[in-house]
Amino acid sequence: MKNVEDYMKLPYNYIVQHIVDESGAYFYAHVLELDGCQSTGETFEEAYENLEEAMRGWIETKLEEGFEVPLPVKYNNFSGKFVIRIPKSLHYKLSVEAEQEGVSLNQYALYKLSK
Repeated sequence: MKNVEDYMKLPYNYIVQHIVDESGAYFYAHVLELDGCQSTGETFEEAYENLEEAMRGWIETKLEEGFEVPLPVKYNNFSGKFVIRIPKSLHYKLSVEAEQEGVSLNQYALYKLSK
C-alpha cells in the first residue's frame, strides 16, 4: 500500500451504533481494525460519512509518521477453531454439565460462549 486512496478501497469493517445517553441520541461509528478511528453524527448517514473523513485523516497521519496501517480483518481468515487453557475445576464442571445435557463438551462450550 502506498497512499491513503489505496487503503480507502479496502474492505474495512465499519461499525455504526445508535446511542442514547445523557448527551442525547446520536450515531457512533468506528473502524474495527483502526484503533481510535471514530466519529459521530446525528443520523446513520452522517456518522458514516464523518467516519470516512476521519478514516482518511487517521490513515494519512499514520503514513506520514511512518506507522503501519492495519489491513482489514476478513471473515475467511478464521478457521473456527481455537485452543484455550482453563483451570481443571472449570474443565470438570463444564464436562459434567455437558454430560447432563447429553451433548459433547465442544457443543456445550459453544452454547456457553454464544450466550
